[in-house]
Amino acid sequence: MWEKLKFKNILLLGYTVPVVLFLGLVGVVYGTANKVFETLKEVERVQGLVLDINKVTLNEEKMVSSFRGYLAVQEGVFIEEYNEALKLLDTTIESVRASIDVPENKERLEKMEQVKNDFQSFANQVIKLVKEGKQTEAVALFNTFQGKQLLDEFERLNNEFVTTKRGLLKAETEETKNSLIVLLWLLGIGSILLIVVAAIMGVAITSKISEIINNTTENIVNFSTAISATITEQEGTAAQQATSVNETTTTMEELGASSQATAEQAEAAAGAATQALALAEEGTEAVDTSLEGMGSLSEKVEAIAQQITRLSEQTNQIGNISQLVGDLANQTNMLALNAAVEAVRAGEHGKGFGVVASEIRKLADESRKSAEKIYTLVSDIQTSINSTVMATEAGTKNVELGVNIAQQTAETFNGVKDAINNVVLNNQQISLNIKQQAIAIKQVVDAMNELNTGAQETASGLGQIQQGIQKLNEVSTELKSIV
Repeated sequence: MWEKLKFKNILLLGYTVPVVLFLGLVGVVYGTANKVFETLKEVERVQGLVLDINKVTLNEEKMVSSFRGYLAVQEGVFIEEYNEALKLLDTTIESVRASIDVPENKERLEKMEQVKNDFQSFANQVIKLVKEGKQTEAVALFNTFQGKQLLDEFERLNNEFVTTKRGLLKAETEETKNSLIVLLWLLGIGSILLIVVAAIMGVAITSKISEIINNTTENIVNFSTAISATITEQEGTAAQQATSVNETTTTMEELGASSQATAEQAEAAAGAATQALALAEEGTEAVDTSLEGMGSLSEKVEAIAQQITRLSEQTNQIGNISQLVGDLANQTNMLALNAAVEAVRAGEHGKGFGVVASEIRKLADESRKSAEKIYTLVSDIQTSINSTVMATEAGTKNVELGVNIAQQTAETFNGVKDAINNVVLNNQQISLNIKQQAIAIKQVVDAMNELNTGAQETASGLGQIQQGIQKLNEVSTELKSIV
């Protein structure tokens, strides 16, 4: 456990153990001193009580002497002294009663007070006889020894009281003396124990600290030697780094010049690509114009086709109507033939009707022939319309083909324009990147110069560190020799 403690913990333990022992000793001393203090307070209280008892005795003696003086010479001053002594005696008894805590002493004080009251009654009787001029009776009453018996009883009780308190005072004093002796022994033994423990802890801590310092010093010497060798190697490495940095700086400067030339070429390529982009945009505009014209022509051809289709539909309607007229003419011819037959059957009455029927047949034949001619014309028109429709459809297809070709051309121009635009953007980005590379290369060159300066300073600093480590090694050796 001792080996695992840290240096600060060892020092803390070295201070803590004596402090704990000292605090324990202080606690014991404080407890004993407090006990002595309480005993002294009790002694002081008992002494005060003894003094009060002595005052009771003095006041009692003063009261008796004043009483005897008055009995001898019958002067009023003795009565005054007697009354004053009696008051002081009462006051002192009350003071003693307030300080007594033992029931036996309280009972004894009550008896003393009763004796005092009995003596006061006896004295008052004698004083009364003296005041009445009965001197002989007063002396005879005094000589009955009743007062002396009371005084002897009072004195006996007082002596018992004082003896008890003096015994208590002696016991308290003896206890205080013993407590002080114990306190002195505790202080002596505690001080010796504290000195011994402090000495043991001091020797142990000193040994441990010496061991730690020796080990640390040896480690410092070993580390210093290893670091010195490493720094010697680092000095050579730093010199090589300085040479490499110089060569790298030269290479980066050449690379910067090359990047500058590449940036200029990229700017020229970007300018040419911008011109090509302008030409591609003009071609795109021309194709868009052609595409708009093709679109207009396609719309017109489509309108013609719609009109021809409408004309074809109307021609079909005319053909249908002419066919209907032919059918009506045939039916009319059949009706006229039937009417002629009926007119012949009718004889003379039907001649007029027969003439009308004959005329109707002629009109029907002419209508049929006209309808046939119309149908023939309609067929020719239909054929012409079909040819026109076919030609229109062919024209529409050609226009659509032209539109598709124009759209493909426009898309091609748009693709070319986008490609050229991408080329322009790429060239601009390349130019920007090359400029940034040139700036970065310049920064790298500056950094390499700073690195070169830093390498030189590092080499110089390593030399100073080596000197410092050598001094540290010397100090460690000196510290080891001291410890």
